[in-house]
Parts: sequence; structure tokens; C-alpha cells
Amino acid sequence: MPAEGTGSDPRRKTTPARWRVLGHPEGMLIYQVRCIVENHGWTPVVAEDRHKITLGRSGAYRKWLNGRDGLADATSVTLTRPGDELRVAHPYGCGDSYTCLEIDPGVLAGRGDAARWLERDGWDGSSDASFDLAHRMLVAEFRRGLDGFEAAERLHRFLARLFEYSGLSAGGPEADVERAVSRRPATLAAHRRLADRAREVLAHSDFTLGLAEVAREVGASPHHLSRVFQRMTGSSLTAYRNRLRVRAVLDTLAEPEDRPLGALASEYGFADQAHLTRVLRAQVGHPPARLRRLLTTAESRRSLGPGGP
Repeated sequence: MPAEGTGSDPRRKTTPARWRVLGHPEGMLIYQVRCIVENHGWTPVVAEDRHKITLGRSGAYRKWLNGRDGLADATSVTLTRPGDELRVAHPYGCGDSYTCLEIDPGVLAGRGDAARWLERDGWDGSSDASFDLAHRMLVAEFRRGLDGFEAAERLHRFLARLFEYSGLSAGGPEADVERAVSRRPATLAAHRRLADRAREVLAHSDFTLGLAEVAREVGASPHHLSRVFQRMTGSSLTAYRNRLRVRAVLDTLAEPEDRPLGALASEYGFADQAHLTRVLRAQVGHPPARLRRLLTTAESRRSLGPGGP
């Protein structure tokens, strides 16, 4: 799918739309769609072929999902599964817009909180203001530019919030068991080992490994690893990885060779130079060009020694 395009709506198949792909990290795809209303009547019934999450942004339309007719608007959140039957109509004459997430079954299979959606239940509900803001902030981050590792972890965290919000992962015996197990010393020790192993993998990587690859290295699912790492270290995997690669970038900036910042961003796994600049500002308070001047000047002074000018 192109980064941007105009054609049939990727979800509704028959509704013309403009869409923009925001990212596609490791078995997940996130994109935005604005429908172009040409026909106000019902589209043909289409069977969904993927696990999809549709998050309303603006406008309103009628939705027929698995035999149930209802209104969808900017507050609507819908989780559908392969085989769900969907058709839509636009009697209000407005082009609605929404964000869509498509998730591979293999990604969901590694998440205990997604079991109900994967096996039997979808969800059709609405978002409150807090969840809507989380959705819009997620989109804003993707539009600004994220590397694949951070994009994957952010989506996994958003999915966790969504499943809890929708009730698909709430309560029940599984949640009680997990809370009980988390207090066992042996489990805590295993979680510490898992977090330490992930730190080892990241510390000895060249920052090109994705979240799924790190998870495979330590023998865990991405979702489980992200959750355990946060619990054991108080930091997300992305934040820890950023601390490591900022230090690597600072080492490089202190070298005499004046390497292009775009090349540095690519070497250390940033989405682009702007992403590198944002992370450096957040971590140390200065953009890379200023840091290069500060660090090379300091290094030059040290090389001159006490007898220098």
C-alpha cells in the first residue's frame, strides 16, 4: 500500500477514499482514511479478511455489522475479525475520517490480553475523551516519524490500553492468576532475568534490531517483554534503547570527522534526521549540531593539555 493514495477504501473495499499509511511495524499496519462520499446508499456486504481496529476521527455514517445496524461517528471504536460482515452508508452527506489498525494473527497470538478477540469476540463501542486523546497522540507521533522499534512498542502499548478499555482483556480467572503469579519470588526472579537479557541484547546490538527480533532473542513475545521490562526497570524498552543510542551518537559527534547528520540518523536506527534531533533534545537538551560543536571543542581543549593556548 502506498504512503498516500486515493482509491477504494482499504477497509470498506467499495467506498472511494483518500488514505495515508502512517507505519507498518512487525505485523501491524496503521493508516488514516477520509471517505469521499459519492453514493449515499448502502455498499454491498463485504466479509472482513483481517483483524482490524477502526477508530473514528470525524463525521458520521451508518454501519451494518454482522446483522446489526447502527450509527458510527467520531467517538466510535470497532474491532472486527476475519469473517465479520460489514456494509456502510453515508446518508448525512459528510465524508467521515478514521484511523485503522490491521494486526496479524501471529502478533495477537503472543498476547494473552487479545485471546478473546482472536478466538471469538469483536467489540463495537465508543471512546471517552482520554482514550480519544491517546489515539490522536499515537497518530501524531507516527506522523512526526518513528523508527520501527519504537513504532512497534507504541502500538503494543496502545493495544494493551484498547483491550483493557474495551473489556476484552478485563478481569476473569486469567487476570487473577497473573496477579497472583506476579507476586511469586520465582516469577519475579525470572522477570528480572528476562529484563537483564533484553538489556544485554540491546547493549550489544547495532540498533537495527526490531522489537520482534529482540523478543525472539530472549524467548518472549513482544508484548510480554515490553510489559515485563517496564515493570522490572521502570522504563520502556524504547526509552532504554534511546538512552543507549544517544550515548553512541554523542561518542560519534565528539569525533573529528564531520559526518552528515542524516547518515548518523540512519546508522543508529532513527526514522530520519528530524527524529534524531527530537530524541537528542529530549535526552540532553540540545540538537545534534550544537552538541557536535560543544563536544568537539571540549575534546580539542583536552588534547591541547594544560600548556595549550
